[in-house]
Amino acid sequence: MTKPIITKEQVKHIADLAKIDLSPHEIEKYQKELASILEYVKKIQEVDTKKIDFKTHVGVKNVYREDVPTESLTQEEAVSQAKNKYGYIIVPTVITKK
Repeated sequence: MTKPIITKEQVKHIADLAKIDLSPHEIEKYQKELASILEYVKKIQEVDTKKIDFKTHVGVKNVYREDVPTESLTQEEAVSQAKNKYGYIIVPTVITKK
């Protein structure tokens, strides 16, 4: 049996780092999806690029649009539905000091 490209433990570890709780079903689902993505990346890495000049660009063109102001929420409207303090939205602590 071949070793999977990504294990369920690795998926769980990634989810923990991102502070995401996953059910066992979701871990299995994301293991398959991530394995598919990683297999595709592996194929791309196998492409022979020795004869390619990476200093050239293929038809790069900037597409601009007019910068037109539009209506948006006021600060009061934006924070009215969220937990807030002094006009700022309060979010859970993600990064902690050790």
